[in-house]
Amino acid sequence: MSASFILDGRSIAFAEGQTIIQAALAAGVYIPHLCYHPEFKPHGSCKLCTVKVGGRQSASCTTLAQAGMVVESDTPALNDERRTLTQMLFVEGNHFCPSCEKSGDCKLQATAYDLGMMSAHFDHFFPSRPVDASHPDVLLDFNRCILCSLCVRASRDVDGKNVFALSGRGIKTHLIVNAKSGRLADTDVSLQDKALHVCPVGVMLRKDKGFTVPIGRRVFDLKPVSAYVDASAAIEKDQETVSALSKRSPI
Repeated sequence: MSASFILDGRSIAFAEGQTIIQAALAAGVYIPHLCYHPEFKPHGSCKLCTVKVGGRQSASCTTLAQAGMVVESDTPALNDERRTLTQMLFVEGNHFCPSCEKSGDCKLQATAYDLGMMSAHFDHFFPSRPVDASHPDVLLDFNRCILCSLCVRASRDVDGKNVFALSGRGIKTHLIVNAKSGRLADTDVSLQDKALHVCPVGVMLRKDKGFTVPIGRRVFDLKPVSAYVDASAAIEKDQETVSALSKRSPI
């Protein structure tokens, strides 16, 4: 008989070593998140997956499930906090959703919709983040970075290249390219690298194929983010479709 815990009144079975969010997603229960990815060690940076365990807040991506624990997630108070965190992510960067290539495939945008975010609420920071267009195949638009570190972990743990890193502290933290010049063109990154396919927003874009999947037919145009057990896999599948289409001969 498997162990279980209670999440928003529902019994969730889990295996030893699973975190709350892993068990919840395996059971088809959505907990909002941006920096969590099932293939990587949890980072706990975005805090959107914060839940209440026994009345105390905890990140569900780093908290191990335990038999009999009582967990709250989908509550007005927690969703208010998630909405505020999402608003802060919008004002800390430069996000122009209507013209973004990732619109409809962006987890930040989809999460904002799902949480009922109607405005950014806070004053925008308008940081100066130059675009890196040095690489022949990939454009880096740092304006959209939410510091989830997924590309950092993917490049290090899957690709074995350490192309990306986070630099600075606090509000000055920013994504960098690990090259003496700071240019993506001076790295060994390739289009097949996992790091280029895990970004939940629009930082990493292919130069040669824009808007191959039309607006209205993208991942989160079809269903809200909360309807996907694994939204990261859905986005990556959509990117695979783009890659497949790009290999076809022109008509």
